[in-house]
Amino acid sequence: MKKIEIYTDGACSGNPGPGGWAAVLLYGEHVKELSGGHEHTTNQRMELQAAISALDALKAPCDVKLYSDSAYMVNCFQQNWHVKWVANGWKNSKGKPVENQELWKQLLTLTDTHKVEFIKVKGHADNKWNNRCDELAVAAVPK
Repeated sequence: MKKIEIYTDGACSGNPGPGGWAAVLLYGEHVKELSGGHEHTTNQRMELQAAISALDALKAPCDVKLYSDSAYMVNCFQQNWHVKWVANGWKNSKGKPVENQELWKQLLTLTDTHKVEFIKVKGHADNKWNNRCDELAVAAVPK
């Protein structure tokens, strides 16, 4: 299995509002940048979309270290929130429907294909690839 590093980020101008997402995929000497935007969205949706788009771009099952400054996304996997959501019929701990369910379901399908370790990084700090993702995500926000 190829070992890939992925950095992701989402951005939103207003929340909700126009938003952008970005990912940087690293494999050996290869660097691939992805980004996109939506007219009306939220920051959390853009964080999830970045991870979905990055994992979906992989052509074969991979061993992935996915770095994100989104506590929302990283905590979901590190603390197994998704296991509880599925067991509870996609209801959260308060009995309400999980927000962004369709994106979470896409992401879970991709984590079944790839071996993914989600790692939290500090946003807007000195991490080269997280900063690059932020630049790309902000640039992808529709004007």
